[in-house]
Amino acid sequence: MQPSAPSPAPSPAPSAPPRFDERLKAPGSWWAIVALLALSGGLIMFPLGTVPTLGGLLVAAVLAGVAVSSYGSARIRVVAGSLVAGDARIPVTALGAAEVLDAEEARAWRTHKADPRAFMLMRSYVPEAVRVVVTDPADPTPYVYLSSRDPEALVAALEAERA
Repeated sequence: MQPSAPSPAPSPAPSAPPRFDERLKAPGSWWAIVALLALSGGLIMFPLGTVPTLGGLLVAAVLAGVAVSSYGSARIRVVAGSLVAGDARIPVTALGAAEVLDAEEARAWRTHKADPRAFMLMRSYVPEAVRVVVTDPADPTPYVYLSSRDPEALVAALEAERA
């Protein structure tokens, strides 16, 4: 007789829903450019016949679509005591004051006020942003700059998570 299989580990308690969750998707005009690139791929292959034309159209559409989709898939979340922005995960306890930046101030922090050591998750098609000071003395990053379509909600979520 074979020993019985060990019972499965108890499932962890369901995690709390994120206080803030935003995906920075590429604008619709970028998808129009994807369609034009697909058309260009088809036109380049047009002299070779129908099958190469369809192949060029498909390959160009897939390559351009993957590029736009991967760039536009940035995600910002405040969940489980952490700020998750793209690949970065920062505990809220290591963060200081959060500041909402209007379009003009956000542009200034992207250009002449920018610190090269800062972590920046910025998208050119999102005019507003949030700047959060990093207070951890072991971290050389002075602040986190995050493009956001709803910066007030992001700041409120950080404040609520900190409390």
